[in-house]
Amino acid sequence: MSSVRVGQDQFELIDEGRGDPVVLLHGFPASRLLWQRVVPGLSERFRVLAPDLLGYGKSSGGGPVDLASQADALLRLFDALDLPRVALVAHDVGTAAAQILAVRAPERLRALVLMDGVHGREWAMAAVESIRTWDPAKAASLAKVLARTMRVKDPALREIVASYEGEEGGRRLIRAAQAFDPSQTESIGEELRKLSMPRLVVWGDQDQYLSLREIGEPLAKTLGARLVVLPGGHFLPLDAPGPLTATLLSFLTEAR
Repeated sequence: MSSVRVGQDQFELIDEGRGDPVVLLHGFPASRLLWQRVVPGLSERFRVLAPDLLGYGKSSGGGPVDLASQADALLRLFDALDLPRVALVAHDVGTAAAQILAVRAPERLRALVLMDGVHGREWAMAAVESIRTWDPAKAASLAKVLARTMRVKDPALREIVASYEGEEGGRRLIRAAQAFDPSQTESIGEELRKLSMPRLVVWGDQDQYLSLREIGEPLAKTLGARLVVLPGGHFLPLDAPGPLTATLLSFLTEAR
């Protein structure tokens, strides 16, 4: 794990391998650890960087943590790491930051992969409403309640959610959920249609939070992208690391 300071922000990130850079973005309520089963295979051919988004994991979170602000912060991180162009792979609401970054600075992306993510106003807000309205005075109990609600069984996902235990971690989850703003991607459809870098959409066939039919298929159509459906639930990097890594390696190698 590496630490990179960018102005007032401190990013914690995985940085492994050599070659063309591939940046992996997690969503909610995750961290860079979402990619722990994918990084080894990808890093055999690429330099793989998986940061904790600001306000998540072990990155700092004193500034804004909405997804448009995350996109701007990521561009600053790319500059600090001297990464003029990257392949960007994003999951869940991390795809909102990726989409915003792509339309604001398309010249910085060599390729774009969106996975089990958001589209337009479809952010599955109902799934996080209880967190957005959680009493901050009871923040210390949030992570454990969330793990029970999500019926977390995978030890890696359990580790990720457990990293938000305690008052500080609970407050991070509340603040991140309260920063969700679907209007940030609601009106960028026409700009997404104009993107020219290689694009791919990947979805789990059993995603229980973000619907393949209602979100994945329309997103792929908007992007003019190929849609790959893999066996697994919402957290594909943990559910199907082998098939996902193979899919990413094939696409990213071709894009290169």
